[in-house]
Amino acid sequence: MEKLSREKLMTLERYAVEREAYRTKVIAHKKARRVAVGAHATLLFEDDVTMQYQVQEMLRVERIFEPAAIEEEIATYNPLIPDGRNWKATFLIEYEDVDERAAALARMPGVEDRVWLEIGAAPRTFAFANDDLERSDRGRTAAVHFLRFELDDAQVAALEAGEAVTVGIDHDELRGQVTLAPETVASLANDLDTFVTAGSAT
Repeated sequence: MEKLSREKLMTLERYAVEREAYRTKVIAHKKARRVAVGAHATLLFEDDVTMQYQVQEMLRVERIFEPAAIEEEIATYNPLIPDGRNWKATFLIEYEDVDERAAALARMPGVEDRVWLEIGAAPRTFAFANDDLERSDRGRTAAVHFLRFELDDAQVAALEAGEAVTVGIDHDELRGQVTLAPETVASLANDLDTFVTAGSAT
């Protein structure tokens, strides 16, 4: 999957004109890539489409137009785009009540290291969390983490064979699992170099 570049981005003027239509397209794209794992955890699988939207919105809000500043934003978000043999996701821990969320986060340090992936009968693997920085501190975790699921040959072969894909969390304070819907698996398959990307939102 190609990373973002300044040439691939819309100018502020063009984005202002196309924003509503573009936003509608991205929301539809995200729908298949958003996975609830229980009542309080969500995985949003990122790709070049979701990251371009993030950058375009950041440039719009901050009125960034200087090349060096644009490149800085691209460098921030490019690491969240899959590299062809992995899936990357934003892991959100969600509670409507602020105090309840704070108490829950204090009870689950290290939960970001207990998010797993399973494809068919291939061995279960755990995601790598927060390549960018440490997000657990003083016995509590953060509400947002960035995960990287590396796929080995057995997992890719199981995916190609149409086996079910399951993700889950193995932590006493936030335990759950879900089998991904076919449309989610189809979208994620486009993140891998071994799959044809025709029909993706790009």
